[in-house]
Amino acid sequence: MSAESSFQELDLALSRSKLDRAAHLRLDQSALDEMWDRAEIAQISGDRFRTLSSDEGKRVSLEFLTANAITDEVGERYFLGIAESGKPYFLWHTKFNENAKPTSGTFKSLREIGALLNDLEIGIAAHGLALSQWHDAHPMCAKCGAKTESVQGGSVRECVADQQQHHPRTDPAIIVLVKDSQDRVLLGHQKIWPTNRFSTLAGFVEPGESFERCVRREVFEEAGVNVVSMNYLGSQPWPFPASIMIAFEALIDNPEAAKGDGVEIEEVRWFSRVEMKAAVAADAIILPPTISVARAMINRWYGPDAGKDLIGGEAWRN
Repeated sequence: MSAESSFQELDLALSRSKLDRAAHLRLDQSALDEMWDRAEIAQISGDRFRTLSSDEGKRVSLEFLTANAITDEVGERYFLGIAESGKPYFLWHTKFNENAKPTSGTFKSLREIGALLNDLEIGIAAHGLALSQWHDAHPMCAKCGAKTESVQGGSVRECVADQQQHHPRTDPAIIVLVKDSQDRVLLGHQKIWPTNRFSTLAGFVEPGESFERCVRREVFEEAGVNVVSMNYLGSQPWPFPASIMIAFEALIDNPEAAKGDGVEIEEVRWFSRVEMKAAVAADAIILPPTISVARAMINRWYGPDAGKDLIGGEAWRN
């Protein structure tokens, strides 16, 4: 973890995207209308995407619609961007209806399908989910309480009373792989998680706080250990509902002091690679899902055999 080491960005599933967001087109309503008529359109109902499956669910893709196929549903359209092929992509956002039965495909959440989508689709899904959830949460103006409406291709909401514009917000959160001088990693278990579910430490950045200061604070608050150095590893949008995870690995100097805070973190455990392999094989530990930053950091630390040695149960936070 020397300062001279070269930066190697984490390979993070939700950070992949093949779309040019083409923000300059959001103000051109005629261009948006023209693109809509020839676009590939992903549909999201609530927080679930319309998908197609094959090979008994082992292969999943987004089902793209045409504008002609969207005739009688109430919803909103959001411009997502343009692919390398020149094809424009939009999102059609409707309220979730559990009784709805699409003529083809099924509705699935990004949690279910994220690891199965290609790079184009994952960028569409991550952007689309974050955007649609923001629209759902901001129907009223925070200044005066009047209604807001979607404008600029869905990238802005505007107050109908005073034209005050409201833009999507993303909550920054750090996530950190804590290591000691023996290259062991420290994982924690939250009380609300499934039994044996362990993951890296994480927390939201507070107002007026830097990422680095947040790393030190969260690691000390949750596990009682002191960070002496850290490396930036990468970042990934985490639209559950509106976060971006900024990933670090951090070296601590007092591993014997590691202890869960008893409030958020119930237990912490140190793992060598041998210990982690054995724990996974014995189903004594459940790791985070494969599309998460936490899992990417664990796999990177473990090495090239992670794909075969760390195969087992995995779980979301809830």
